Amino acid sequence: MLIDSIGRLIVEVIAIFILIVFFDYTFGWLERKSIAKAQFRHGPTYVGKFGILQNLADIVKLLAKENIIPKNADKLVFSTVPPLILALFIFLIYLLPFSSSLGVDISIGLLAVFVLLSFAPLLIFLTGAASGNKFSLISAQRSVIMSLAYEVPLILSVAAVALYASSFNIANIVNSQARIPFIVLMPIGFVVFFIAMLAELERPPFDLREADSELIAGWLVDVGAPYYAIALFVDYTRMFLGSLLISLLFLGGWLGPYLPGLIWLLIKAFVVAVVIVIIRATTVRMRLDRLMRFGWFWLLPFAVLNIILTFVLFVK
Repeated sequence: MLIDSIGRLIVEVIAIFILIVFFDYTFGWLERKSIAKAQFRHGPTYVGKFGILQNLADIVKLLAKENIIPKNADKLVFSTVPPLILALFIFLIYLLPFSSSLGVDISIGLLAVFVLLSFAPLLIFLTGAASGNKFSLISAQRSVIMSLAYEVPLILSVAAVALYASSFNIANIVNSQARIPFIVLMPIGFVVFFIAMLAELERPPFDLREADSELIAGWLVDVGAPYYAIALFVDYTRMFLGSLLISLLFLGGWLGPYLPGLIWLLIKAFVVAVVIVIIRATTVRMRLDRLMRFGWFWLLPFAVLNIILTFVLFVK
């Protein structure tokens, strides 16, 4: 019995890792192509048909280069935290159920995911602060400031979902959307969650942490080539996690006709990811003061309004 459980765990971990690699590679290529089209460029073209193998060539090039650690850096923290960030997001994806019978089923799964997710800005802060570079330190400080402004609305919108479903179990939350998805029942909550999740994942227009034109890539300014490859993998793994969470909490997760539940969940997550890519290609970075004002003076009041409406209209 124990051997069977261990064997199933290994198979699930390998399957999820393959899925993450496929998503990261596909959307890495799609994002480069989309931004190129928006800027009237060709984007990846030469390596493989439509440039589909360009990312693979770039990854091989990055991993083949020497890893250089800055002289003034805290070598232990600077070397260990980026792989730890990647491991954290892979583990968070593993905690999500992919169908009614596939994935981990934890009674407080939603709570566990967002508690662990809140550690990501801290880990990024450690990486930026450990490099010994002032640009990395400013980037790390921005991560903490932004997380304070956007995590509160994010948690309030999640609380409204759990309140309606009367459960922190993600499978129960998905099943609560059997008739009507929460995007219809809680449109305000969906908008708040989507925007706050973009900020949590530090995707454009909330990418002040990296801000290439201001901070010379922020916390990545002193990262060597192999660790830069890890950072890119972290970026798209986080996008996959955010797309899955939006699909599970507001789009009905794996619920849908005819197709298997796993396929429905992946289709919805891919659509959300495409929207995130389009947002990056068509928006500009927000200024820090406007970003903070938007989080505290717009998202937070709407998040409070959403949870009040949920309690009044749906809780019996």
